[in-house]
Amino acid sequence: MEYILNQLLNGICQGAIYALMAIGYSVIVGVVGMVTFTYGEIMMIGAFSAYYIFVGLGNNLLIAIPAAFAGSFIIGSVVYKLCYERFFNAPRHISLLCTIGISMLIKNLAQIIFGPETKPVLNIIDNKTFILNLFGANLNIKLLQIVVIVLVIVFAVALTLFFNKTKWGVMLRAVSQNKDASYLMGINVKRTALLGNCIGCGFGGIAGILLAIYYYSVSATMGSSYSTKAFAASVLGGLVDIRFSALGGLCIGIIENLGIILTSATFRDVFSFAFLILILIIRPQGFVSKKGARV
Repeated sequence: MEYILNQLLNGICQGAIYALMAIGYSVIVGVVGMVTFTYGEIMMIGAFSAYYIFVGLGNNLLIAIPAAFAGSFIIGSVVYKLCYERFFNAPRHISLLCTIGISMLIKNLAQIIFGPETKPVLNIIDNKTFILNLFGANLNIKLLQIVVIVLVIVFAVALTLFFNKTKWGVMLRAVSQNKDASYLMGINVKRTALLGNCIGCGFGGIAGILLAIYYYSVSATMGSSYSTKAFAASVLGGLVDIRFSALGGLCIGIIENLGIILTSATFRDVFSFAFLILILIIRPQGFVSKKGARV
């Protein structure tokens, strides 16, 4: 029982990071209207931006988080200019192929610039553990897990307020729902889509730094596996609904960690994608109640 409870806590913490990844991915797809394959590499850039802040300025998370957001934000603008802006009226597979090419380019450049080896990210958060007695079992709650979950909640709430309480947020919601109508209302669709893409990428960068401090490492190839997790979680949310995409990420994290109770950690991905396939068989639209729901 104690082991199950601790694995559930690990799943919630890991699922919270997946949820943040899925939120950023859903913002990109919802506003731009196209699936991206550069998201994993954008997360990696955010993680490395924070890593070099740690190296140069010490383990200051309050500086590293804006650096991760800014690094991914800038890369997101480059990806938008190269892969999306010129192809809004072109067949979607053109942008899709462009993102695949840019993904390979960023990954290889990162290995040349940052090096191919895995770099340690240690002691960013104090290694404290709080023991909570629950149902007669000891639940070991790490300070790192608390910080990760709190940060994810804060950023999710901040994004929700941005979408609902600001002019730019309303414009982004309008563009995500109908680009033609937004254009007729005087909204600069391309500029707004650029902002939405960059914000989604920025959230991916923050997820990248959380992964780095959670797993105590960062590497130029770290984005490949997490990109598929972000995509899977977004699919569960209908690709464009940030609430249900976050729920999908949380569920995947929990399923992974409960699944490895029965086997080893090497089968982690098997459980997450089996869960995805099962849900899509039962509900092809994912968790959303209505197909096509938007941010």
